Amino acid sequence: MSTPRSVVLERLAYTLAAPALAVAPNIAPDSPVNTVVQLAGAAGIGGWILAAKTEDTGAGRKILRWSPLVLAAAVDVAAHHTTGWGPWGLDGLLAAGWAAAGCLVLPFSRHARRRHRPALATPTLQPRPLTQPDMPPTVPDDGADQLTRDARILWERAGQPGRTHIVSAIRHPAMQHDLTILLRASETGRPITGLSEAHVGAAFGVDESDVKFAPVAQQPGRQGGPGWLEAHITPDANQRRRTQPTAQERWTDRVGGPKGGAPGSELVHKTRDDERGVTFYRAKMADPTDTPRIDLAKVCRALNLPEDDSCVFVLIDGNEFLISAFDTPPLSAIFPATRELLTPDAKGMYVCGFTITGQPVKNMVFQHDKNAAAHGLILGVSRSGKTQYFAINMAAQSLDGQVVWLSTVRKDEKTTTLGRYIDRQGSNALWMARQLRAAKALCEIRAEMPWPHDGKPHDYKPGDSRCPYRQLNVYADEFMTAAQDGLFGEDIQKNGDDLTVTGLKYGIGFNPAGQSPFAHNGFSTEMKDNLRQNSRPVIFNMGSPSATRKAAEGTMENAYDVPTIPARYSRSEGSAIERAIKGEADPENGVSTGGVAVIVLDNGRAVLMRSLYADFDTDLAHLFPDEVNRLTDYEIAELEKRGLWGDWNRDPDPGEFWPEPDEDDGEGGSRSRRRGGGGGGKRQSGGRSEQVTSPRQALEAIKSLNNA
Repeated sequence: MSTPRSVVLERLAYTLAAPALAVAPNIAPDSPVNTVVQLAGAAGIGGWILAAKTEDTGAGRKILRWSPLVLAAAVDVAAHHTTGWGPWGLDGLLAAGWAAAGCLVLPFSRHARRRHRPALATPTLQPRPLTQPDMPPTVPDDGADQLTRDARILWERAGQPGRTHIVSAIRHPAMQHDLTILLRASETGRPITGLSEAHVGAAFGVDESDVKFAPVAQQPGRQGGPGWLEAHITPDANQRRRTQPTAQERWTDRVGGPKGGAPGSELVHKTRDDERGVTFYRAKMADPTDTPRIDLAKVCRALNLPEDDSCVFVLIDGNEFLISAFDTPPLSAIFPATRELLTPDAKGMYVCGFTITGQPVKNMVFQHDKNAAAHGLILGVSRSGKTQYFAINMAAQSLDGQVVWLSTVRKDEKTTTLGRYIDRQGSNALWMARQLRAAKALCEIRAEMPWPHDGKPHDYKPGDSRCPYRQLNVYADEFMTAAQDGLFGEDIQKNGDDLTVTGLKYGIGFNPAGQSPFAHNGFSTEMKDNLRQNSRPVIFNMGSPSATRKAAEGTMENAYDVPTIPARYSRSEGSAIERAIKGEADPENGVSTGGVAVIVLDNGRAVLMRSLYADFDTDLAHLFPDEVNRLTDYEIAELEKRGLWGDWNRDPDPGEFWPEPDEDDGEGGSRSRRRGGGGGGKRQSGGRSEQVTSPRQALEAIKSLNNA
């Protein structure tokens, strides 16, 4: 039988230490060995004292364990105080006896074997207890049904995970393996902890993904709270959910999850409108305080919808949102303009277009809430639908009895056609400059124009039958280009700024149109702010979705989500990968987005719409009133007094836009006219009395001085 390793090591230690105890005090009395041995003996004495004072059992074993250290110190001290090796070699005899006693008693290794395991060298026989058969825990009969008893057997076989007990088990209707078990903690008053879906799945032989926990609410006759728990075990339902999910389940699993296209959302309902060919998904955030974060492309992939920006749209309203999936691009439809749609109501609102959902979108011909006229801002690149929108907007204003002027930088067919149904129309920068001067002068004329009921002037009140004049709407197409004109641009921009500020209270609305709403392109910050606050800006295609979004955000106080307008609407047909493999060309089935615009409503929300269509190839008389609305005779007479009426296409009069030319300078030549921006309609005389306020004016002054 082998000797334990601890015994061998302890005997070796005693054997090696004994010569050191005998030799060290005799050869080197001041050696550190003596000091170490004596300190160890002092520690052993301290261990004796502590063992004697404690009331625990085993004090004798502790004293025996410290004995080798104390006896070694005693041998060292005795050898140190004897002469030489002592009589009859006493020092060596004491050291040898100390080693023999330690090897025989073995206090350290015997103590360790006693506490942990029996020594291999000295096995002890222990009486074998009588084996009792394992008796199952006694469970009182509570009248449980067979399903509950079977579930309890499986639960107890699994070792009652989480120290819980099955109270009841209920099978789900029409399901073979799906059930719900009600668990409670085995100890009363203890919460259920340490129980996971994997424990339940292992007990019932299902995947842990088929197990869901639910809290238990307190009910009459039954407790609830942390000591109770419901476990829904649904392998059959989950199998059906993976293969044939409902709309709610598909949304929860693929869209509303943390990695879905609309995380934290839940589907309210899914509806189908076969007549319009559209499917609606209405959803809301599970937490009412959350804001929807929608990745439309991911939502389309999750719902098996085509990732098509011309057929799938999203509308956000607070914590709810609506996703509309159309069979065909809805904004490719044509909505003809009619007099019924364009006739303003009592509040000055008329239908200017329709949204993707078929809802009518309204614009205003005057501001009923502010009791003032309305400005307008129309943006878009060429062929985007601006002039079409001019037609329906002018028709609505004319049907309300208002006067309309239209100026453009260049002549074209559509604006010339519109000129037959409105008061005045012209097609060059000079005409626009004179138009703005006349409109600005009308502010002064109307400010002093007496009202018939009391003979006093008043601010404009839309819809008031006592008002002696009609609302005037001044259109300036390609205003950006006109404002950069070398001859009249400065005058156009200055008077346009003034008109946006002062025109509303005198019944004059300014409607500039162009391809940019920013200051460096002719729209000053003051003009843009006044237009934005007193109109519903309409932004057609600006050349790219990003440019359209930027232009719309530039007209909004708060940057809401701005819908995009692509260059063309086209359905995604087939697989692009398959066409690439076969070398086939992509289908060219695009539909123009001309007439599609983003309109910014009063609350700052941007809505995508298709504006009404006015067919210029037909007679537009059915949209406009029978008679053209014009200024009053009094207003025309006052404008003629100021030299601001008549033919606005005539050549500039001397002193109208720049000072009159001086007499010959003595060299047979004459000074050229100064190309500065003039003010008002009064003629100015004198040579260079006007101050130079811009680099361009300085250059013109230098040319004039050099007789260039």
